[in-house]
Amino acid sequence: MTDAPVIGVLALQGDVREHLIALAAADAVARPVRRPEELAEVDGLVLPGGESTTISKLALLFGVMEPLRARMRDGMPVYGTCAGLILLADKILDPRSGQETVGGIDMIVRRNAFGRQNESFEVAVDVRGVPGDPVEGVFIRAPWVESVGAAAEVLAEHEGHIVAVRQGNALATSFHPELTGDHRVHALFVDMVRASRAAESL
Repeated sequence: MTDAPVIGVLALQGDVREHLIALAAADAVARPVRRPEELAEVDGLVLPGGESTTISKLALLFGVMEPLRARMRDGMPVYGTCAGLILLADKILDPRSGQETVGGIDMIVRRNAFGRQNESFEVAVDVRGVPGDPVEGVFIRAPWVESVGAAAEVLAEHEGHIVAVRQGNALATSFHPELTGDHRVHALFVDMVRASRAAESL
């Protein structure tokens, strides 16, 4: 598709391959991003699940943290899942030593809030903006959002806890839609990137 947006997946740690597959299924051109020059070539970026402290430290090491913050300030759409949600938070309740966030969503998050690895679970989640049946959400050592500011929109909750948020061009979910074969959340993000690209061309 000649008009397909180019969307990167931050490929420093985490489930990169699954996001690349999901984005391609949602009609985007998907490519891994590790360095600033690769970041400069994409229309949007996914921050995958993994270990948020490790990803933040590697982002600093590879020199992509500040360029990413700058691109987000300029309006580049970004979608974070699980650890990616933590990275998009303006504040972490229980940060590890040396952990930084990219920021961009006015929310406070709690790491590993839904429990340890052996307490992982899958559940249907109603996500505002995603048509059709609920999304199957895979929660693996998942965070939740303790609270959001006025600019952030809550898109989904599970058992009273916020698990999906959007603020402008930033989207975040506590769960992993890339692991289910259901690409509707990625399609929502691809639509956000298309809209952003169209607005820039006006």
